[in-house]
Amino acid sequence: MKEKKYHHGDLKNALIKAGVEILSQQGISALSLRKVATKAGVSHAAPYSHFKNKQELIASISSEGFNRIYEKLYLKIKDIPKDLPEIKLKEAALSYLDFALSDSDHFRITFSGIIEQDKEKYPEYIKASKRCFSLVQEIVRECQEKEILRNTPLDEMTIAIWSLVHGFVSLLIDREFSHNIFENQKPDELLLKLLNQITLKEIK
Repeated sequence: MKEKKYHHGDLKNALIKAGVEILSQQGISALSLRKVATKAGVSHAAPYSHFKNKQELIASISSEGFNRIYEKLYLKIKDIPKDLPEIKLKEAALSYLDFALSDSDHFRITFSGIIEQDKEKYPEYIKASKRCFSLVQEIVRECQEKEILRNTPLDEMTIAIWSLVHGFVSLLIDREFSHNIFENQKPDELLLKLLNQITLKEIK
């Protein structure tokens, strides 16, 4: 097999992509740095320039997932005026849905909890996940200030919003909904209807 050549940053991304594919197709037991190297088309020693072991690789996969979610949400809402937080909430929810649908394997692995017990060992993962939560929290805070969401404790309302969107998205990509639910409406339309169940003002 001819070994592929990557720039330093490209190699890490290639290894993460290969790791996502192995995890999604074969599960955690099949993952190893050797297999990731083979799938990426590089030498067996190449992954060790970025990861000490497969747990570090998994942490990087999850961190990259959170980073992609953050970037997708941030780019979508950054130019929306502060006095329109309900539009930010809508666009953030739809961007979250879009990421999950466009890269469902990476989405599942990001929230798989594989490294949850040892997450303190991976500051990159903690930083990425907290940054995502803080972005959603800021949207919720602005919505509360405009009385679009109830004025309950900020963390609790943020968790409620994230839980609703994440739960819906997870059920959707795992095909847990009845087949006839989307006969007369699209997933994004139903998601907005669900958000309107907990907002004080309708989001259109």
